[in-house]
Amino acid sequence: MSAPSTAFSDRVEKALHDEQMKRAVPFTQDRLRSGRMQAADALGNIEEWRELASSIRMHTIEYLDSYLEQLAENVRNNGGHVYFAAEAADAVDYVKQVAKAKNAKSLIKSKSMVSEEIHLNKHLEESGFRVVESDLGEYIIQLAGETPSHLIAPAIHKSRAQVAQLFSEVAKRELSDDTTELCQFAREQLRKEFLEADIGISGCNFAVADTGSVVLISNEGNARLTTTLPKVHIAIMGLERIVPTWTELDIIVSMLTRSATGQKLSVYMTAINGPRRAEDLDGPEEFHLIILDNGRSDILGTAYQEVLKCIRCGACLNVCPVYRHIGGHAYGGVYSGPIGAVLTPLLEGYEEWRELPYASSLCGACTEVCPVKIPLHDLLIEHRKDEVEQGHASWAEKLAFKGFGFLTSHPAAYQTAVKMAHQGTGLFAKDGFISSGPGPLEGWTEVRDLPQPAKQSFREWWKEREERKTP
Repeated sequence: MSAPSTAFSDRVEKALHDEQMKRAVPFTQDRLRSGRMQAADALGNIEEWRELASSIRMHTIEYLDSYLEQLAENVRNNGGHVYFAAEAADAVDYVKQVAKAKNAKSLIKSKSMVSEEIHLNKHLEESGFRVVESDLGEYIIQLAGETPSHLIAPAIHKSRAQVAQLFSEVAKRELSDDTTELCQFAREQLRKEFLEADIGISGCNFAVADTGSVVLISNEGNARLTTTLPKVHIAIMGLERIVPTWTELDIIVSMLTRSATGQKLSVYMTAINGPRRAEDLDGPEEFHLIILDNGRSDILGTAYQEVLKCIRCGACLNVCPVYRHIGGHAYGGVYSGPIGAVLTPLLEGYEEWRELPYASSLCGACTEVCPVKIPLHDLLIEHRKDEVEQGHASWAEKLAFKGFGFLTSHPAAYQTAVKMAHQGTGLFAKDGFISSGPGPLEGWTEVRDLPQPAKQSFREWWKEREERKTP
């Protein structure tokens, strides 16, 4: 990932004034959250499923080296090529090498968050390759020159009118915002790209270690066309996106689809077992699997290890009150919402991303719905602690907490400050509430009123109460 071009506060400010985003994100968020709740109720024992899925993911992470070795061996046995990419640049270079070796000009892609992470499209286009996204949502944001704003719904922030405008520019004629017409146009455009593409690139929802299979889960048929029609297929996976066997995959996929969209199973579940064999009617002549580290192995053995259990369902985004108000682009990176606030600083460091762990109310809703029980709000607190210890806290924050520490360790000073709180806020309060506060209170009171501290402190009230009880 690259550093954001604007400050976090500026991105948030822009999002708060984006009326289309403010309508679209809550609408889709509510729909996806409701679907997940209905699916959980239908299972009846969702907590047992969560515990089982969590234990599977934790076991896999703890024995990751063994399962990766097994996966690589089986992919090669199936006739495929395996490349371990230590960094993003390594993965990009490998794709370029394959493309140049095949004299490729056009590449078609299915939805892949890990390819977004390494900015694959940008680097390929700079090298002269034509790259086209085939997932409808990804195709829309590619035309708009934007990044995904949600893990499973990349164009969640776009209206039909905005999509119609984008498609009209490509069609060189005016299209209506009718969904059927827009989908038909996208289908016509992308069919030509599928047939002309020299290389197909996909992500990997999960790889199955004991068979060397790559599994793609989607609700559109584009992934199958991307991995079947071109002569070469390149799959890119984060090194943690692996399960031991198909038995574990069954459980994890059941949790993924229910947590993401409320479906029992997605429309398409495609298993790829290498290049075309002699008896196959279709499929690529070559298959390449890129296994990307890009900072993931550094998380192993740390307090943040459980974040690697993530299955990219987006459930945490669908319940997060902060994401609801600022959308995905305000986070600045590829991964948004609570999972992005935890993962991005781990992969990229605090220098450019130190605000993200604070983009949370710590309500714990994300932890409550995570299908693999990642303690997201605890990890956000862990980040905040590490930021302070590593010297990333602002001088104002340090000064505020030093002052608070002094007051709480000196009872007389604390009691005096409490007594003065009512008088000190009297200049800003009206009818017992502060509607427009100064300094640190400005952000708080911009969207809510702050009750003015009472004239009488709790300690004073308690003392009077005890005195009245005493004969």
